[in-house]
Amino acid sequence: MAIVITLAQQKGGSGKTTVCANLAVELAARGHRVAVLDSDPQGSLGRWFMARVERESGVSGDMDFSTASAWGVSYEASKYKKTHDFVLIDTPPKIDSDLKPALKVSDLVVVPVSASQVDLWATEGVLEMAAREGKRPLAVLNRARSGTKLTAKIRGELSELEANAAETVIANRVAYAEAMGVGQGVCEYGRAAAAASEIKALADEVLAVVEG
Repeated sequence: MAIVITLAQQKGGSGKTTVCANLAVELAARGHRVAVLDSDPQGSLGRWFMARVERESGVSGDMDFSTASAWGVSYEASKYKKTHDFVLIDTPPKIDSDLKPALKVSDLVVVPVSASQVDLWATEGVLEMAAREGKRPLAVLNRARSGTKLTAKIRGELSELEANAAETVIANRVAYAEAMGVGQGVCEYGRAAAAASEIKALADEVLAVVEG
Protein backbone atom coordinates (compact mmCIF):
# COMPACT_ATOMS: atom_id res chain seq x y z
CA MET A 1 0.00 0.00 0.00
CA ALA A 2 1.25 3.44 -0.91
CA ILE A 3 2.40 5.87 1.75
CA VAL A 4 0.64 9.23 1.29
CA ILE A 5 2.61 12.42 1.99
CA THR A 6 0.87 15.79 1.88
CA LEU A 7 2.77 19.08 1.46
CA ALA A 8 0.83 21.87 3.16
CA GLN A 9 1.41 25.51 4.10
CA GLN A 10 -1.07 28.37 4.16
CA LYS A 11 1.42 31.06 3.12
CA GLY A 12 2.39 31.32 -0.51
CA GLY A 13 6.07 31.36 -1.39
CA SER A 14 7.09 28.71 1.12
CA GLY A 15 8.54 26.49 -1.60
CA LYS A 16 5.93 23.79 -1.03
CA THR A 17 5.70 22.72 -4.68
CA THR A 18 9.48 22.66 -5.06
CA VAL A 19 9.90 20.44 -2.00
CA CYS A 20 7.10 18.17 -3.23
CA ALA A 21 8.64 17.73 -6.69
CA ASN A 22 12.13 17.16 -5.40
CA LEU A 23 11.05 14.63 -2.79
CA ALA A 24 9.11 12.78 -5.48
CA VAL A 25 12.11 12.69 -7.80
CA GLU A 26 14.45 11.52 -5.05
CA LEU A 27 12.09 8.72 -4.01
CA ALA A 28 11.61 7.65 -7.63
CA ALA A 29 15.37 7.69 -8.22
CA ARG A 30 15.72 5.26 -5.32
CA GLY A 31 13.51 2.77 -7.13
CA HIS A 32 10.15 3.58 -5.56
CA ARG A 33 7.03 3.88 -7.70
CA VAL A 34 5.78 7.42 -7.09
CA ALA A 35 2.61 9.34 -7.96
CA VAL A 36 2.18 13.09 -7.52
CA LEU A 37 -1.19 14.79 -7.14
CA ASP A 38 -1.66 18.51 -7.80
CA SER A 39 -4.66 19.93 -5.94
CA ASP A 40 -3.43 23.52 -6.19
CA PRO A 41 -5.44 25.45 -8.83
CA GLN A 42 -2.24 27.31 -9.72
CA GLY A 43 -1.08 24.11 -11.40
CA SER A 44 2.66 24.68 -10.91
CA LEU A 45 3.35 21.02 -10.16
CA GLY A 46 1.48 20.03 -13.32
CA ARG A 47 3.51 22.42 -15.46
CA TRP A 48 6.70 21.01 -13.94
CA PHE A 49 5.55 17.46 -14.69
CA MET A 50 4.69 18.32 -18.31
CA ALA A 51 8.16 19.81 -18.77
CA ARG A 52 9.49 16.55 -17.34
CA VAL A 53 7.47 14.42 -19.75
CA GLU A 54 8.69 16.48 -22.72
CA ARG A 55 12.35 15.93 -21.82
CA GLU A 56 14.23 13.37 -23.94
CA SER A 57 16.81 12.64 -21.24
CA GLY A 58 17.93 13.62 -17.77
CA VAL A 59 15.07 12.11 -15.75
CA SER A 60 15.05 8.93 -13.72
CA GLY A 61 12.60 6.77 -11.85
CA ASP A 62 8.98 5.82 -12.26
CA MET A 63 6.46 8.61 -11.68
CA ASP A 64 2.80 9.26 -12.47
CA PHE A 65 0.78 12.46 -12.20
CA SER A 66 -2.84 13.46 -11.65
CA THR A 67 -4.72 16.63 -10.83
CA ALA A 68 -7.42 16.62 -8.20
CA SER A 69 -9.90 19.04 -6.73
CA ALA A 70 -9.49 19.53 -3.01
CA TRP A 71 -12.39 17.19 -2.32
CA GLY A 72 -11.29 14.72 -5.01
CA VAL A 73 -7.92 14.06 -3.38
CA SER A 74 -9.13 11.02 -1.45
CA TYR A 75 -10.41 9.36 -4.61
CA GLU A 76 -7.31 10.15 -6.67
CA ALA A 77 -4.97 8.96 -3.91
CA SER A 78 -6.92 5.73 -3.51
CA LYS A 79 -6.38 4.91 -7.20
CA TYR A 80 -2.65 4.67 -6.57
CA LYS A 81 -2.71 2.93 -3.20
CA LYS A 82 -2.22 -0.60 -4.50
CA THR A 83 0.06 0.15 -7.44
CA HIS A 84 2.52 2.69 -6.01
CA ASP A 85 4.87 3.03 -3.09
CA PHE A 86 4.36 6.76 -2.46
CA VAL A 87 1.71 9.36 -3.28
CA LEU A 88 2.74 13.00 -2.77
CA ILE A 89 0.02 15.66 -2.68
CA ASP A 90 0.67 19.34 -3.36
CA THR A 91 -2.05 21.51 -1.81
CA PRO A 92 -3.14 25.14 -2.28
CA PRO A 93 -1.51 27.83 -0.10
CA LYS A 94 -4.46 28.27 2.26
CA ILE A 95 -6.11 26.67 5.24
CA ASP A 96 -9.81 25.95 5.10
CA SER A 97 -12.09 22.96 4.87
CA ASP A 98 -10.69 22.15 1.40
CA LEU A 99 -7.41 21.08 2.98
CA LYS A 100 -9.07 18.57 5.30
CA PRO A 101 -9.37 15.66 2.81
CA ALA A 102 -5.66 15.74 1.98
CA LEU A 103 -4.73 15.83 5.67
CA LYS A 104 -7.12 13.00 6.46
CA VAL A 105 -5.65 10.56 3.90
CA SER A 106 -2.03 11.41 4.76
CA ASP A 107 0.43 9.16 6.51
CA LEU A 108 2.71 12.20 6.89
CA VAL A 109 2.17 15.94 6.53
CA VAL A 110 5.27 17.92 5.53
CA VAL A 111 5.12 21.67 6.20
CA PRO A 112 7.84 23.79 4.54
CA VAL A 113 8.57 26.97 6.51
CA SER A 114 10.50 29.80 4.89
CA ALA A 115 13.05 31.45 7.14
CA SER A 116 10.97 34.41 8.28
CA GLN A 117 8.94 35.20 11.36
CA VAL A 118 5.82 35.83 9.24
CA ASP A 119 6.09 32.37 7.69
CA LEU A 120 6.53 30.82 11.10
CA TRP A 121 3.36 32.52 12.33
CA ALA A 122 1.47 31.36 9.23
CA THR A 123 2.41 27.77 9.98
CA GLU A 124 0.34 27.61 13.15
CA GLY A 125 -2.99 27.34 11.31
CA VAL A 126 -1.84 24.35 9.27
CA LEU A 127 -0.51 22.63 12.36
CA GLU A 128 -3.80 23.15 14.18
CA MET A 129 -5.75 21.61 11.29
CA ALA A 130 -3.35 18.67 11.14
CA ALA A 131 -3.68 18.14 14.88
CA ARG A 132 -7.46 17.93 14.54
CA GLU A 133 -6.91 15.06 12.09
CA GLY A 134 -4.56 13.34 14.51
CA LYS A 135 -1.42 14.16 12.51
CA ARG A 136 1.89 15.51 13.80
CA PRO A 137 3.58 17.17 10.81
CA LEU A 138 7.24 17.37 9.91
CA ALA A 139 8.20 21.07 9.69
CA VAL A 140 11.06 21.75 7.27
CA LEU A 141 13.00 25.01 7.26
CA ASN A 142 13.17 26.03 3.61
CA ARG A 143 14.80 28.81 1.58
CA ALA A 144 17.17 29.48 4.45
CA ARG A 145 20.28 31.64 4.26
CA SER A 146 23.09 29.89 6.05
CA GLY A 147 24.94 31.69 8.80
CA THR A 148 22.29 34.34 9.46
CA LYS A 149 20.86 35.11 12.88
CA LEU A 150 17.31 34.96 11.48
CA THR A 151 17.76 31.43 10.12
CA ALA A 152 19.19 30.27 13.44
CA LYS A 153 16.30 31.92 15.31
CA ILE A 154 13.57 30.40 13.13
CA ARG A 155 15.20 26.99 13.24
CA GLY A 156 15.23 27.14 17.02
CA GLU A 157 11.58 28.18 17.17
CA LEU A 158 10.49 25.30 14.93
CA SER A 159 11.07 22.94 17.82
CA GLU A 160 8.47 24.84 19.85
CA LEU A 161 5.68 24.17 17.35
CA GLU A 162 3.19 21.29 17.44
CA ALA A 163 5.32 19.47 14.90
CA ASN A 164 8.54 17.54 14.55
CA ALA A 165 11.31 19.84 13.30
CA ALA A 166 13.37 18.28 10.51
CA GLU A 167 17.12 18.21 11.02
CA THR A 168 17.59 18.94 7.32
CA VAL A 169 17.58 22.61 6.33
CA ILE A 170 16.88 23.48 2.70
CA ALA A 171 18.97 26.44 1.62
CA ASN A 172 17.94 29.29 -0.66
CA ARG A 173 19.68 28.01 -3.81
CA VAL A 174 19.07 29.04 -7.42
CA ALA A 175 19.52 25.40 -8.46
CA TYR A 176 16.06 24.55 -7.14
CA ALA A 177 14.38 27.07 -9.44
CA GLU A 178 16.58 26.10 -12.39
CA ALA A 179 15.84 22.40 -12.02
CA MET A 180 12.08 22.99 -11.64
CA GLY A 181 12.08 25.11 -14.80
CA VAL A 182 13.35 22.22 -16.92
CA GLY A 183 11.23 19.47 -15.37
CA GLN A 184 13.90 17.95 -13.17
CA GLY A 185 14.71 17.47 -9.54
CA VAL A 186 18.01 18.68 -8.17
CA CYS A 187 19.29 15.11 -7.91
CA GLU A 188 19.06 14.97 -11.74
CA TYR A 189 20.31 18.49 -12.41
CA GLY A 190 23.96 18.80 -13.34
CA ARG A 191 24.96 21.80 -11.22
CA ALA A 192 23.18 21.07 -7.97
CA ALA A 193 25.34 18.84 -5.79
CA ALA A 194 24.70 20.81 -2.59
CA ALA A 195 20.95 21.00 -3.20
CA ALA A 196 20.83 17.30 -4.10
CA SER A 197 22.55 16.49 -0.81
CA GLU A 198 19.86 18.43 1.09
CA ILE A 199 17.02 16.61 -0.63
CA LYS A 200 18.66 13.24 -0.05
CA ALA A 201 18.94 14.05 3.65
CA LEU A 202 15.31 15.17 3.79
CA ALA A 203 14.17 12.00 2.01
CA ASP A 204 16.11 9.96 4.57
CA GLU A 205 14.27 11.76 7.38
CA VAL A 206 10.89 11.27 5.71
CA LEU A 207 11.53 7.57 5.21
CA ALA A 208 12.64 7.20 8.81
CA VAL A 209 9.31 8.71 9.94
CA VAL A 210 6.97 6.74 7.68
CA GLU A 211 8.79 3.43 7.85
CA GLY A 212 9.95 3.65 11.46
